[in-house]
Amino acid sequence: MRAMGKAGGIAARRKGLGASAGGRARPNPNPFEVKVNRQKFPVLGRKARHAVGLPGVSRARAVQKRTQTLLKEYKERDKSNVFTDKRFGEYSSNMSPEEKMMKRFALEQQRQHEKKSIYNLNEDEELTHYGQSLADVEKHNDIVDSDSDAEERGTLSAELTATHFGGGGALLHKKTAQQQGEEGEKPRSRKELIEELIAKSKQEKRERQAQREDALELTEKLDQDWKEIQTLLAHKTPKSDNKDKKEKPKPDAYDMMVRELGFEMKAQPSNRMKTQEELAKEEQERLEKLEAARLRRMLAKDEDGGTKKPKHQSADDLNDGFVLDKDDRHLLSYKDGKVSTEEEQSREAGDDNSDEEQDEGPSEDSEESSGPDGHSDLESDVESEEDRETQQAPGKRLKSDGHKAREAARTELPYTFAAPESYEELKSLLSGKSTEEQLLVVERIKTCNHPSLAVGNKAKLEKLFDFLLEYIGDLATDDPPDLRVIDKLVVQLYNLCQMFPESASGCIQFVLRDAMHEMEGAIEARGRAAFPGLDVLIYLKLAGVLFPTSDFWHPVVTPALVCMSQLLTKCPVLSLQDAVKGLFVCCLFLDYVSLSQRFIPELINFLLGILYIATPNKQSQGYTLVHPFRASGKNSELLLVSDEEDIATWQRRGLSLHWANGLKAQTKTEANHVRLSCLAVCLALVKRCVLTYGPLPSFHEIVRPLRALLTEHLAACSHPQELQDLCRSALAAMGKQERRYRPLIREKSKPVPLKLFTPRLVKVLEFGRKQGSSKEEQERKRLIHKHKREFKGAVREIRRDNQFLARMRLAETLERDAERKRKVKHLFNSLATQEGEWKALKRKKFKK
Repeated sequence: MRAMGKAGGIAARRKGLGASAGGRARPNPNPFEVKVNRQKFPVLGRKARHAVGLPGVSRARAVQKRTQTLLKEYKERDKSNVFTDKRFGEYSSNMSPEEKMMKRFALEQQRQHEKKSIYNLNEDEELTHYGQSLADVEKHNDIVDSDSDAEERGTLSAELTATHFGGGGALLHKKTAQQQGEEGEKPRSRKELIEELIAKSKQEKRERQAQREDALELTEKLDQDWKEIQTLLAHKTPKSDNKDKKEKPKPDAYDMMVRELGFEMKAQPSNRMKTQEELAKEEQERLEKLEAARLRRMLAKDEDGGTKKPKHQSADDLNDGFVLDKDDRHLLSYKDGKVSTEEEQSREAGDDNSDEEQDEGPSEDSEESSGPDGHSDLESDVESEEDRETQQAPGKRLKSDGHKAREAARTELPYTFAAPESYEELKSLLSGKSTEEQLLVVERIKTCNHPSLAVGNKAKLEKLFDFLLEYIGDLATDDPPDLRVIDKLVVQLYNLCQMFPESASGCIQFVLRDAMHEMEGAIEARGRAAFPGLDVLIYLKLAGVLFPTSDFWHPVVTPALVCMSQLLTKCPVLSLQDAVKGLFVCCLFLDYVSLSQRFIPELINFLLGILYIATPNKQSQGYTLVHPFRASGKNSELLLVSDEEDIATWQRRGLSLHWANGLKAQTKTEANHVRLSCLAVCLALVKRCVLTYGPLPSFHEIVRPLRALLTEHLAACSHPQELQDLCRSALAAMGKQERRYRPLIREKSKPVPLKLFTPRLVKVLEFGRKQGSSKEEQERKRLIHKHKREFKGAVREIRRDNQFLARMRLAETLERDAERKRKVKHLFNSLATQEGEWKALKRKKFKK
């Protein structure tokens, strides 16, 4: 049985091979060639991958699919145009050909009958009758003679039928017989008869066209006459009927307003807003034009660049070519030995007596001068010199005016400035000028060197910020300091800081770092440090103006806060100048924390010390002094004032920063007034602190020492009334703040569990899975395995695509080579045939 099965299998294989070799499709597959992948046992949750397939079937399907897709793309790789059939339903397999044709016909009819414009109500559909438009039928182009028989319409004549469809033989024979019988002339040929027939048909066509045109002209003339008659037949209502009609109602206010709005002029579009670069470019061009005009005025040049030179005028010059828009010249004359003008003479023309005396005076003088002793020669010389001076006076005046214009142009501020390369150059530009001129110079430097105008202007303006900062420091160290110029230059610094924040922050950081290094060096050398100069205080003020102070951390503001804290804790108050500087730093602190309300303990401690050194009774009640203040010593009563006369003459004023720059009091009264002013400023700062730190929960503990000192100040009746009012207002502000306690909240902490000996749970490992991995790790490995499998499949398909394309290219190459060999063989055969024929012909000729 086993041998019979093997023999049967071999026979079946041979039969299958024979069928495939013969090219015939086998009806049933060979069961020995069917490949079956079976699972030995089912697994729960695992997808079944067994399949049944014939050998070569899947490969044939893959080749067929590549032929339909990949081969088509390969053949169309060099083609840029693609034919697309956009007929309706062409690529739809759900529609039958009859349905496609019906739908296409419906769409075509719909496209023909749809209106071109949905808003054109006069557009009508074109109506037809037997395929002919009704509009053409109504024109009556086909004019038919009424006398003709209706039955003969549409029929062809026998002659025309015989000529065109019968070959023309009968007509030719008939006409030839008639012509021979009637005329006896030579019969005409077929060509002549056809030409005569064509001419006759053209003649009839022209006659029909002429009749049609005449009928059209008559129709148009009739329409025109009817229109003229219709105007005469128009019905007009009598006036009596019009009167009976109601009058039109007058429009109300709303209608009138609507009509006014309709006729109101519409808003015109405005020009677009220009960018900062365009504005800077226009401003630079404007300043350059102004600077060029100033230089021309300074050098007395015209717009062409030529220097204006006064022209020489002779005595006989009549100034014929001199034209003025407005003639401001005055005629000069002499009166009593003095030069007078026409304006003066017109003012004196009202007095007639004076005019007569002026007329008689010169005549007497002329008579006296005619005498022998009149010295007429000398007088004539004097008169000629005066005449020359009179003629030269306008030229001198023009020269003086030109000189004044040049001097004014020299003193005028230039309109364009180059960016300074060093601090000395900037100082030379700004020194000796007023505040407004300095601001104008800085503004023009910034405008002429805007970053959008050139590549290197950004670095130049960054240097300008550094130079301006140094210039402000020099102004602050002057005696007295020019605080007004500093206040105006802050605006320019702010603008530059907005343009280059990183560079500006670096400059301020460098200044603060330098001040901190100096203070640390002084502490290491002497054990204490003095308050810095006014320039450092101005820099601290600038840091709060140029940068935001409400940030939790800022690269400039945070170091500034640290620097001010070090000043209030490490710099002792040894003089009035130190007290003024410390109070200024306290003002800066409150400005810094006005938004963030950050608590500054150094501020409270310094205000407490200032109140202590101004207290007359040294009784420690509920407060303790810390460094840099001392409970006893040389400066423990620095701000104490005991002179009643100075107290009575004191008036509250603001403290000037000139005291911080080393200004000393000239008299004892002035010094006492400064002490009282410091105490007033301290009380005002205490009130600001109360308003700022009032919402804090520990507010009452913070202000407890301040309340004790204020109570002592209020108990001392020797203070002025204004100071006492300040103390009362500060204490009232403290009393208004409600006492806020923190509610007791149990601390939220995770309870610590007891140590227990819990068993270690080990997951049961399944067969076939990798051990020692969590669920996430298993999912990750599964995805990696799936990606690897898909990647291999994609690489395999790409490799098979490349093999398929290689086979196609090889087939094309073989086909081209076969075609070329065939053509070459055919060419050689034809050449051999020609050569044989030529040799045979040559042989025949040789034999002859």
